[in-house]
Amino acid sequence: MAMTVRSGGCFLGIDIGSLSCDAVLIDAAGCVAASGVVPTGAKNREAIARVTAEVCRGAGIGPGAILGVVSTGYGRDRVDDRLAAVTEITCHARGMRHLNPAARILIDIGGQDSKCIALSAAGSVANFAMNDKCAAGTGRFLEAMARALGVDIDELGSLDEGARGSHAISSMCTVFAESEVVSLIADGVPVNEIVLGLHRAIAGRTVSLLKRTIPEHDGLGVAMSGGVARNGGVVRAIAAAIGHPVFVPEMPDTVGALGAALIARERCLKSTTAA
Repeated sequence: MAMTVRSGGCFLGIDIGSLSCDAVLIDAAGCVAASGVVPTGAKNREAIARVTAEVCRGAGIGPGAILGVVSTGYGRDRVDDRLAAVTEITCHARGMRHLNPAARILIDIGGQDSKCIALSAAGSVANFAMNDKCAAGTGRFLEAMARALGVDIDELGSLDEGARGSHAISSMCTVFAESEVVSLIADGVPVNEIVLGLHRAIAGRTVSLLKRTIPEHDGLGVAMSGGVARNGGVVRAIAAAIGHPVFVPEMPDTVGALGAALIARERCLKSTTAA
């Protein structure tokens, strides 16, 4: 995504996750100038350099036009010359507040962890819960399930179409769930039924996380960020489980990077005003 950069310099947010390194560049008015996503790989700093170059090209600027950088994600301390390294919780909340001010619950499912964040009316973090002890229900879990099914991970979101929900997945442990999927395939269970079972299992786990965060959530606006939000089947399963529509932005995997860019802009403007 790219647009013409307004005068006044740009601000960069970088989100270094386990699977992808995401960047968002915004202009002085807070409008997105460019965004990019590259695989993190084994060398974080190379991924950071690649995604930074990508958004600079997309915005038609040189690195010297970047006035401030804020990093987030598990590799946030590896970004050089940053203004600050800020937690994913804060950055995802800030990014979603910008995209959907009505959201009061944010579900973020990334490559290796899941988070549920309760947002105040002002958009700040009121409470949160996360699952970071196990990859169950995350991007890595879905990658393993796609391999077991012999399909591309990008196909999973639509492969549950037409399923009746006749087969539930009983285990959310990646190893055991993979074995369960292989057994179901051997038993001749249709792929769409298996995929729906997987999506519903992730939704059930997400609802448990939601109840830990905010037990009374009826009627509150729900939004979703992270790479798994690109899986329409998971989103539909979560919406059905909570009985409420789920807002998904156009670029759900860059919400954290957007929040980091907005924080960079705010800190730079505050510093300029103070001076």
